[in-house]
Amino acid sequence: MTTQEVIDLEQKYILQTYGRPTFVFEKGDGVNLYDTDGNKYLDFVSGLSVNALGYGNKMISDAAASQTEKLIHVSNLYHTIPAPQLAQLLCESSFADRVFFCNSGTESWEAAMKFARKWAFKNFSDSPKYKFVAMNQSFHGRTFGSISATGQPKYHQGFEPMLPGISFADLNDLESVEKAVDSETAAVMVEPLQAEGGIHAADPDFLKGLRALCDEMGMLLVFDEIQCGLCRTGTLWCYEQYGVTPDIMTLAKPLAGGFPIGATLMTQKVADAVDPGDHAATFGAHPVSCAIAIEVFKTLSDPSFISDVQEKGEYLTSKLEQVKADHGDKVTEIRGRGLIVGAVLKDIAAADAMNAIRDASGVVVCVAGPDVVRFLPPLVVEKSHIDEAVGAFASFLEKA
Repeated sequence: MTTQEVIDLEQKYILQTYGRPTFVFEKGDGVNLYDTDGNKYLDFVSGLSVNALGYGNKMISDAAASQTEKLIHVSNLYHTIPAPQLAQLLCESSFADRVFFCNSGTESWEAAMKFARKWAFKNFSDSPKYKFVAMNQSFHGRTFGSISATGQPKYHQGFEPMLPGISFADLNDLESVEKAVDSETAAVMVEPLQAEGGIHAADPDFLKGLRALCDEMGMLLVFDEIQCGLCRTGTLWCYEQYGVTPDIMTLAKPLAGGFPIGATLMTQKVADAVDPGDHAATFGAHPVSCAIAIEVFKTLSDPSFISDVQEKGEYLTSKLEQVKADHGDKVTEIRGRGLIVGAVLKDIAAADAMNAIRDASGVVVCVAGPDVVRFLPPLVVEKSHIDEAVGAFASFLEKA
């Protein structure tokens, strides 16, 4: 099919919930993508932090092929082999004792909210707890509970009323959290690094304060590491950089290298509150996704791989800081960690910058709010690719 035939077909039959550019990606190799007209693009979006190991990875395709030949799906009514093997890897490398598998980030967040309420129901029956405190500018997904806990009103419009019992505080403002919680609060929920909300990192003292507050008031601390976890910020888990562990943590995007998967990690005290039948996912713990995730996780958790990501993250930030120094009238701040970095623009729409950079240079970036250009390459990116992407950004600024 031609490019236009694909677009016409999509526009005729698929619900139009996305605004897409007028080309069609057909294949990928390494950190590059190719459209149906043969044009090459340098990918600094990585499927929104999903394609951590890039495209055409033989390890991923071999794992998929091997498991597909054995068993694709039987549902969670029966035991299968890959899921417990993956769960062991996740638990032994983190704070967690138990894992619930699902299919996406928003599903992992829905599970976290249900588990937190069930924990509160079982442990505080004499004085019920059911409320949540989430953060302004947060983003947790598009399903109903997830958007209810997302601190950006633009996602609520047209879908109100939101799920009751959720209030919002400000990231890095412990006093605002203290004012928002009360004796009925079951959990405080936070991204250690807000991604879609503008690339805002939590301060260490803030997360430590949240942990102390939750312990003092009998609340759970829930972390969303759907985008910032699994090596993206330069450590396997973002929370490792803070010395603070949550009671529940959600994962998804890069875990299976491009195949759908979500995971909700929890301590045993949370797991003890969840009974058979309390939650489920037909495609959760999918044998193919879990088999792939085992191999992907072995790479992402390798100390040498993590060290390499740290080095490349520092390089990306330093190159962008130089661009800021050269174009201080157009770039006001560089923020982020590891290989998730945002450039804050002044008087330039981030979406306009994204489109212009792609059209002029074939470098694909994304946005994080109205004024932040987000650089989110596959974790296997090389410094030469970083030079190319940052160079394209600098060229855009020179002409803007």
